[in-house]
Amino acid sequence: MVATKVTAQFALDYVKTVGITNNGASGRGFANPYDIAISRDGRIFVLNRCDPSRAEAVRISVCNLEEEHLAEFSNGYGSGDGQFIWPVAMAFDGDERLHITDEYNHRVCVYDSSGEYLFMWGAHGAGDGEIDGPAGIAFDSQNNAYVADQNNGRVQKFTSEGDFIGSFGEPGSDTGRLNLPWGVTVDSDDNVYVADWRNDRIQKFTPDGVFVAAFGGSGDGQFYRPSQVAIDGDGRIYVADWGNERVQVLDSDGKFLTKLRGQATVSAWAEEFLASNPDEKTERDRSNLTPALPPHLSTPYHVSSQTEPYFWGPVAVTLDGHGRLYVLESNRHRFQVYLKR
Repeated sequence: MVATKVTAQFALDYVKTVGITNNGASGRGFANPYDIAISRDGRIFVLNRCDPSRAEAVRISVCNLEEEHLAEFSNGYGSGDGQFIWPVAMAFDGDERLHITDEYNHRVCVYDSSGEYLFMWGAHGAGDGEIDGPAGIAFDSQNNAYVADQNNGRVQKFTSEGDFIGSFGEPGSDTGRLNLPWGVTVDSDDNVYVADWRNDRIQKFTPDGVFVAAFGGSGDGQFYRPSQVAIDGDGRIYVADWGNERVQVLDSDGKFLTKLRGQATVSAWAEEFLASNPDEKTERDRSNLTPALPPHLSTPYHVSSQTEPYFWGPVAVTLDGHGRLYVLESNRHRFQVYLKR
């Protein structure tokens, strides 16, 4: 099956925002989230990486679009069974098992969809089947895992049990080479897309690792430190353009379609918090959350950090089966939802 080339007008409509800062070790809200995954029954799993001062709070939060906090789980901070130090990304395999990469422990921990720890796989190194700083992970139609082997400048392919199958890529900036690859996704034909982070581009490979295409550079349709990529059923390419504080969408040939800066509104969780803390609401109402900034603060980072509706740290993008795009923001501890039309 070949992805359909998109020629019709394309747009994304803002739906809602979910999230609030959680300064504790548990409960509703997120703490420096790094990835988001949707289960078959529509539950939303959010990976909380947490900053160093709250490292013990690393966990996976589970909620839904109605903003119900459903559950949370992990075995905590550390290097023991099912524990994490620097978790990066996660993906469900064909058996609804959640595989979570940890770039510090150089391994993948596996949980079932109810949050029960199952097993882990991976060994530190540069040989076949060894990984150094695993980042993005994605599964193909055969239930094989592709892992961004960040510090080795390659992508490795494993079974869902962690057995090595093969690898492609090597460090560098030439076509087909990778420099700190971060996000990985797979399309309906099992082609592999890699967010080639330090090379500021997206690269596309066949399932066997043969280079197909690259997209990148400066400006609209181009990227600065892309962190994640997602592909819809029509072959459109959604990129978390992390360094530019935006999301960009390309067609299947890499032609620019649209970009998003973010249009967040206050989530239901935040509304409940403000209703219970009137002093906080008073201060918020006094604040200018979309200020005009002086010229020396015109970089995407500075603008986003001072403009609350905008993405700030858009580290991950994912799609569900209903045409919804989820954009996860690590710096504002939330995700924004958009609907395709």
